Amino acid sequence: MSNFDVVVIGAGPGGYVAAIRCAQLGLKTACIDRWIGKSGKPSVGGTCLNVGCIPSKALLDSSERYEELKIHAADHGISSGPVSIDVEKMLARKDKIVSELTDGISALFKSNQIAFFPGHGCLVEAGVVRVSSDDRTEEILKAKHVILASGSTPVQLPGMAVDNQTIFDSAGALEFSTVPKKLGIIGAGVIGLELGSVWRRLGAEVVILEAMDSLLGTADPMIAREAKKQFSRQGLDIRLGCKVTQVESTKDGCTIRYLDNENSETIDVERLIVAVGRRPCTDGLLGPNCGVALDHKGAVPVDAHCATAVSGVWALGDVVQGPMLAHKASEEGIAVAERIAIGGGHIDHSTIPWVIYTHPEIAWVGATEDELKSQGTDYAVGMFPFAASGRAKAVGATEGFVKILACRDSDRILGAHMIGSQVSELINEAVLAMSMEASAEDLARTVHAHPTLAEVVHEAALASHGRAIHKVNR
Repeated sequence: MSNFDVVVIGAGPGGYVAAIRCAQLGLKTACIDRWIGKSGKPSVGGTCLNVGCIPSKALLDSSERYEELKIHAADHGISSGPVSIDVEKMLARKDKIVSELTDGISALFKSNQIAFFPGHGCLVEAGVVRVSSDDRTEEILKAKHVILASGSTPVQLPGMAVDNQTIFDSAGALEFSTVPKKLGIIGAGVIGLELGSVWRRLGAEVVILEAMDSLLGTADPMIAREAKKQFSRQGLDIRLGCKVTQVESTKDGCTIRYLDNENSETIDVERLIVAVGRRPCTDGLLGPNCGVALDHKGAVPVDAHCATAVSGVWALGDVVQGPMLAHKASEEGIAVAERIAIGGGHIDHSTIPWVIYTHPEIAWVGATEDELKSQGTDYAVGMFPFAASGRAKAVGATEGFVKILACRDSDRILGAHMIGSQVSELINEAVLAMSMEASAEDLARTVHAHPTLAEVVHEAALASHGRAIHKVNR
């Protein structure tokens, strides 16, 4: 039996960050994770680093470079011979990036003297955790505090067993050895759109079936409409209001049967990706006598400070309610570590940004117009298009716009919504402004370098007061 101040179950973005911060604060810390990397050895970093955020962005970048060279380079006066794609080399680059980052976290564990236990962690009771290894050995860890950060796993649909041969989950879809001729995707959320973008750029015909009648239901409707328009122009076939009823394996792939406005339809695809969301990964996480019970959605109930009903037991990230975002989990990990060590620690859940890494990128933070209307909040809108930006024209990225919502009375920024090039970076300016309770006037009077894409944010803030400089006001 080993004794610690803190034991963290899960080494994803929430767990490993919580463990590092605990160690920085002088707490004797252990971290448990059962993830096995492609090398067959235990790996830290969770879904995000191994089969999520990082590898998907590597493939998005590779596929965008391929499309840029094949289709758009001529616009810059650049010519070359026939452009081809080496999928095996592209995947090797992805795997190298993953390996470097996961090895980096392992090095951080060592430098912070964090004890890492490969295996499955189970909360037996308050302060007691059992680690079960693949070789069937068990070890008991005792700690004053236990942090549950076991992450999430893909939702699977009944009758559509994922075999990663014909029917794939989000992890399997990162490992295609060849580009499929026709690819079906169930779900037009973040994962479906990003993976669809990767393989569409590389030459696949992509059909995305979405059960909802609208695209990106949590996003601002104007952003969602612009996204649908841009994706359609690129060749993504997004079919809304389509409920899949059956998937049948065929010699060349599978046949998908679905209802489109109650009309029965079928399509044949070579491969199918199921991307209908994720659920908390709590299988075997809680022992029968630990005192922590799951809610009706399978998540661990916590209060506003990530504390469970059992003293000394905390939970964070994808295993609790709220958006399943890596940066949310990381910030909760820091906050929990600081609450344990020094009694303080805070995360403002109202200023957590969302990002979709398609082209154009999509990002938002704070309230949408629909939410402000339902609250009865009087607000002003400031919008500015990338097409009016000198930098956007220079780099050939004029799609999209920035939209800022500010309280009519106080001028405080209540929300920011963006679709365009590099908005994954630009959204952070709005997050900082909202975190500091800045007004649209504060942002409008902040000097922005010229020429930059960030000037579009500046102009949107000016537009909320009706004084955008480079826009015709009607």
